[in-house]
Amino acid sequence: MLLAQDNEIKVSAQTVKSYEKNIVDKKEIFIMKEAVLTSNAPQPIGPYSQAVLSKGILYISGQLPLNPNTNKLAIGIEDQTRQCLENLKHILREKGLEMNSVLKTTIFVTDLSDFQTVNEIYAEYFSKPFPARSTIQVAELPMNAMIEIELMAEVKR
Repeated sequence: MLLAQDNEIKVSAQTVKSYEKNIVDKKEIFIMKEAVLTSNAPQPIGPYSQAVLSKGILYISGQLPLNPNTNKLAIGIEDQTRQCLENLKHILREKGLEMNSVLKTTIFVTDLSDFQTVNEIYAEYFSKPFPARSTIQVAELPMNAMIEIELMAEVKR
């Protein structure tokens, strides 16, 4: 339950995490968002959340191919792709979701000639109907990774 009085926000103990106050057409609206964090995926390396849940959509930040236990990069495009997808899967599971809940992915690679390899491994994790997807070549990724993958998934209520 959310009560707004005199610019003060009161949240019941069962309502989660944070609210942002926005002014739209001279009306105040409140946006609830919940940060999602699991120890089964690498911890953020900057000022961002592993994932944020808002309005039934889970937005997962780009996952580098880091082993969450050692914080070391996987070696080679095959292992890096699998590690990214495993990290994403663990974050989804933190909210009780599986890969079939994914609506959209964005893949960042440093070399588009790896596209076929990435695509074959990606197909092991998803089934029809496949999520929408974009694949973008970038000049460089953090920690000199070869790939980073982010996604959005639907959380059924």
